[in-house]
Amino acid sequence: MRINQQNIGKYFLLSIVIFLLSCSGHKEKDQEVKKPNFLFILVDDQPFDALQSEARYRFLETPNMQRLEDEGVKFTNYFCTVSLCSPSRASILSGTYPHIHGVNQNHPKVDPDWETFKSYPNILHEAGYETAFIGKMHMAHKHGEEQPRPGYDYWLGFSGQGRYFDPELNENGREFTEKGYITDILTEKTVQWLINGRDKNKPFSLNLWHKAVHEPYRPAPRHDSLYHSDSLPVPPYDTASETFKGKPEWQRIKQMDSAWKEYEPKDDMPVKEWDPNNKRFMSLLKTLKAVDESIGKVLKTLAEIGELDNTVIIYSSDNGYFMGEHTYWDKRIAYDPSMRIPLLIRYPKMINPQSKIDELCLNIDLAPTILEIAGVPIPKKMQGRSMMNLLKKKEPVPDWRNAILFEYYVDDVYPYAGPNMIAIRTDSLKYVDNFIEDDIDELYDLKNDPGEMKNLIKNPEYVEELDYMKRLEADLKKEYKYNPERDWWLDQVINNEAED
Repeated sequence: MRINQQNIGKYFLLSIVIFLLSCSGHKEKDQEVKKPNFLFILVDDQPFDALQSEARYRFLETPNMQRLEDEGVKFTNYFCTVSLCSPSRASILSGTYPHIHGVNQNHPKVDPDWETFKSYPNILHEAGYETAFIGKMHMAHKHGEEQPRPGYDYWLGFSGQGRYFDPELNENGREFTEKGYITDILTEKTVQWLINGRDKNKPFSLNLWHKAVHEPYRPAPRHDSLYHSDSLPVPPYDTASETFKGKPEWQRIKQMDSAWKEYEPKDDMPVKEWDPNNKRFMSLLKTLKAVDESIGKVLKTLAEIGELDNTVIIYSSDNGYFMGEHTYWDKRIAYDPSMRIPLLIRYPKMINPQSKIDELCLNIDLAPTILEIAGVPIPKKMQGRSMMNLLKKKEPVPDWRNAILFEYYVDDVYPYAGPNMIAIRTDSLKYVDNFIEDDIDELYDLKNDPGEMKNLIKNPEYVEELDYMKRLEADLKKEYKYNPERDWWLDQVINNEAED
């Protein structure tokens, strides 16, 4: 039999085409089923405007944060549910308010009950993710309490605030002291885990939660001389000139700080002279530099292992921070510098570069967002809302929230820092309920007074606005099952009455 060479050539070419199409189909299928990774970088006490793009501090350079912003999305109205370290972190992990998960102090009696209020990494772990936690959990305050929390394949943490230099660490239960600077150490441990420490056959969820930039602010030695010829600008909206005229009396007491016992009631206070060389604030900004360098090193590592664009990179802070606004430092209370926080997310498979999201969002929204992106069911207990549609949006997302609820509880250690309070914030108004019978509450017109300098609570022209905000307060308290009793949730857990 004679073989037709021309037909053989045709059959050969056809088989190659079929093979290539088959390979291409498998490749596309593999890409479709590949789960996204998650890297969540959290810092402590970073002001929302301590970013290069905000230009408040023109000498401040945060190029790697800027890269996340340029290649992803920046949230312009992102807030914490409570402006305090431990409660905020518990809210981020559980997607619930402090009055639900039970941690409302920096020295809680217990962690949240992680069986009842599972953390999102725990849920991802059960869904097949390789999980790691590296850094500051801040739900253990004594030596020996910093043991690994449920749901992590790798754990490296420390008790309380830890130390900037030569920190005592706990690695999967092993306690030791590591020489060096804490931000650099946590970064190196992160790089090592990404390269050699994880199961490369699984998607990963990695929390890199820094000690920085919490006080006592200690920059890396290489950054000690930064900004030596620069000066701090006066805070925006003239908020450093606060006299507390027309403000609640408790704020004047707070302004006296630890000397509050000698306080004598006054209608207003003298304007403090602004210090452009304030060492506290300048040291905070210097300490932030090592965090920015850390971001750059981790991004470089993700690129080298081929996982950069398949990783949802989240950068945020646990709460805001006063940098002289209203004469304050620290955080806690319901002014915007305290409750507003930075949030940057990079994920090119979903998010267009240089995007901005202006909707009102909360830190309890991160857990359900992460779970939805991962394709994992969101527990009904989570009170936050997934921001996935905001991240993908081309048009405004319908039915998004028009107001947020913020809460604070008297601190067991620093009772003068502020009373129990609730704040309701919309795009244009803020109402603060301080629960003090012999003091006044607060109402601010954020459109005309973004610095929150003029309290309108007694202004007859704002009666309708006040009524509206009080109705919102009642609605949000009902929606979020607000209950200020500190340990009410423990009874629910014990009696198995917590909701599914």
